[in-house]
Amino acid sequence: MRSDVAPKEKYKRFCGHDFPVVGVMGLNLMDIPREDIVACLIETVRQKGAARVINANAHCVTLSQKQPWLRELFDRAEIAFCDGAGVQLASMFLTGKNLHRTTPPEWIGNMLSALGEKADIFWLGGEQEVAEKGAAAFAAKYGCRTAGVQHGFFDATPGSPESETVLAKIVAAKPSVLLLNMGMPRQEQWLWDNWDRLPPMVAITAGALVDHAAGRVSRPPRWVANLGLEWLVRLSREPTRLWRRYLLGLPRFGLYVLWWRLCALLGKKMV
Repeated sequence: MRSDVAPKEKYKRFCGHDFPVVGVMGLNLMDIPREDIVACLIETVRQKGAARVINANAHCVTLSQKQPWLRELFDRAEIAFCDGAGVQLASMFLTGKNLHRTTPPEWIGNMLSALGEKADIFWLGGEQEVAEKGAAAFAAKYGCRTAGVQHGFFDATPGSPESETVLAKIVAAKPSVLLLNMGMPRQEQWLWDNWDRLPPMVAITAGALVDHAAGRVSRPPRWVANLGLEWLVRLSREPTRLWRRYLLGLPRFGLYVLWWRLCALLGKKMV
């Protein structure tokens, strides 16, 4: 891991543009507005190119402190952005940089509307019935096509029979867009393990997007997200599944932030 003390100006070139990159607790995050994410991905799909699109919230940053592969994924991804008020605040506290913050449900519709039938989507993750409903809803709303639907309840261990079957299904479908809705860090791990075996496509780690698409859950008002309280809404909706992530994970994230700050003050390199 790299120290975030007085970081040098870094940039990542993608789709003909240079975007500032800020090191936040070992993760390289692009300071990229959602409009530029959409524009770059539209161009990538039209050119039949490839891109990994990943995001970091407090849970992701906490996991990355003990997972070198996750930090390397952020280094290699074509687009890696801030998705969470906690990460945005940590960036301001540690680096002085106020990163743009967004999340896939905020911009995926604009991207698909512009692409229409050029967006040939494979849905990976969620319950089969929910994913099929979400795929049908998006096809009707945005005019995109469905390349395939696969639930996320399979053995994702590299080389396992189930994992190989799923991978073969995606390769055969040749989608232009792969939406990974397997939850964090399972979706990132699957992308890390299998990216080199996939044909050119835009792969987006989209988390609970499949539930939004199917109408199973709705996004809170924008002002809730602006106040950094979206986690509280999610916790109230799914307390059994998410209580560990938020009630235990957020304090742990806060301790990591303070540790990085202390190491910065002492001039200590993070390892």
